[in-house]
Amino acid sequence: MQFNLIKCHGSGNDFIIIDEYHQDIAFTEEERALLAKGLCDRNRSLGADGILFFQKSKKADARMRVFNSDGSEASMCGNGLRCIARYAFETLHHDKLQIETMKTILTVEKVTSIFEDIPTFKVQISPVSFHVKDLPLQIEQDTLINSEIVELSDNLRFTALAVPNPHLVAIVTSEQLQSNLQLEIAQVVNGPNKLFPDGVNVSFVVPLEKGHIFVRTYERGVGFTNACGTAMSASTLVTCLQGYNDFEQDTHVYNPGGKVKCVVHKETNKYSIDLIGNATYLYKAEIEVEPTNAVDAIILQKEEFTRETEQYERLQMDVSEFLEGKVAL
Repeated sequence: MQFNLIKCHGSGNDFIIIDEYHQDIAFTEEERALLAKGLCDRNRSLGADGILFFQKSKKADARMRVFNSDGSEASMCGNGLRCIARYAFETLHHDKLQIETMKTILTVEKVTSIFEDIPTFKVQISPVSFHVKDLPLQIEQDTLINSEIVELSDNLRFTALAVPNPHLVAIVTSEQLQSNLQLEIAQVVNGPNKLFPDGVNVSFVVPLEKGHIFVRTYERGVGFTNACGTAMSASTLVTCLQGYNDFEQDTHVYNPGGKVKCVVHKETNKYSIDLIGNATYLYKAEIEVEPTNAVDAIILQKEEFTRETEQYERLQMDVSEFLEGKVAL
């Protein structure tokens, strides 16, 4: 079959957008998983962290489905939602949009550029839950907030939360960030284990100064990524709970792929998070592909978005200068 796609990224977390809203194409669930495994293979095909399927919705303006590079479906993806937000604004021509995700409907909108004419979008990250059953995390208590998990570490304290996909967050030193500790923990909780039967995203957070943090994430189904939008949102919430940052204020979140801004809103004991960052197009292409053998996809036409790439490289240089001497990328 033949169809058009767009390769894009949010904070260096890159995706392939496949438009089922406007194109006359459809896939079985098995084909979606196979497409994700094949097209996202960086050694043999287009390469990406995942596929975003853009679809019609009976409940909202459009629907987003997210498939990781291992073929698994994610309940939510903050960086991907920004990319879908841009694509939706450009194709549906609304001022403000509602996007259906697996577990909820979220608001997206275009906002002032985060850096020098970079297309920037604000997306809502919600619902937030600290109940361990929502991850799930199998422990005897109802929540895990700034507490030890002795099976994983004898000196780190963790917070577990769903936003709505599951996250395990630890605030660490820059030395701990540079060690193998995060990889070791992430491999345990994303392999056969009794704590997280479905796996979990693992983030290490280094507070830099008030309103500024660095986040690195091992993403379930992907591995270490340049950035994970929901992880950066969850990590910002954790730093607000522990007094490193303030509710209702911008927190600048740096990551291996660039930076975003997050604002945590608190109403009684309910939280929501605004995730604000780029949605950068890399190229658009027409491909010919057989879903059951997607690694052999043929690119029929391709157009690079060179200027957008150059603009984002300037943001990355700015981030590197800020982080110099604080965190080693």
